[in-house]
Amino acid sequence: MTTPVYPCLWFDNQAQEASSIYCSLFKNSRIISESPVAVTFELAGKKHMALNGGPMFPITPAISLFATCDSVEETDRIWNELVKEGSVLIPIDTYPWSERYGWLKDRFGMTWQISSSGRKDGEQRIVPSMLFVGELFGKAAEAIEFYFGIFDGVTTLVMEKYPAGDDNEGKVLYSEFTLNGADLVAMDGPGEHKYSFTEGVSLVVECEDQTEIDHYWEKLTEGGEESMCGWLKDKFGVSWQVFPKILNQLMSDPEKAARVFESFKNMRKFEIDKLDVS
Repeated sequence: MTTPVYPCLWFDNQAQEASSIYCSLFKNSRIISESPVAVTFELAGKKHMALNGGPMFPITPAISLFATCDSVEETDRIWNELVKEGSVLIPIDTYPWSERYGWLKDRFGMTWQISSSGRKDGEQRIVPSMLFVGELFGKAAEAIEFYFGIFDGVTTLVMEKYPAGDDNEGKVLYSEFTLNGADLVAMDGPGEHKYSFTEGVSLVVECEDQTEIDHYWEKLTEGGEESMCGWLKDKFGVSWQVFPKILNQLMSDPEKAARVFESFKNMRKFEIDKLDVS
């Protein structure tokens, strides 16, 4: 299965404004489709979604967007725009792992890690980054292994652990991996944190058919919990949306959207043959 995996950001009715600003800041970015409920867009060539969900689910730093830029100047430019009316979580500066790095919360509540990659090829890269903190501290490697048992196109790109003798020995300092070819980052976050995963940032799995929906729904809910309209939480508390690929097209059609929504609003797992596409 090569079903796409990408992040969905839950906003308090600011999806259009946020996605427009993000697309203006990064190269190879554009709005793909819009509806009153959702915006799909590309950032640095990768698909994202923004929802007008209201104030129900706050975004937390547990899943941030890790943006790497090709120069210090580009890093500073994007940082300076995103931090306007936002707040600083880690000041932008020189650190052992990057010539230029910082972590911020933007005006919409989304958190970003901005870093210079040191490359000079003009490439920008944006990757969802999961931080396992609190009761989940030390679970990053277990989570990666769990996801590897569910998805295809899986590869460990980087796996760096805290060294022997460190208080956090064996925990994941930094990792990069792929699920169905989509890049993700996972880290264990030591220290005291007053947040964890929420529906504020979820991971979307678009499925071609009912067989794929059934597979991902069954596997991802093992030890987790089902929610409504294709939403679920896995056993680590990470929120996922599993829905048919055709749904975005149907919900962007003003003549069909209301009927389609009525047909799935009480579903937990999506059942394609019960969608009203007339």
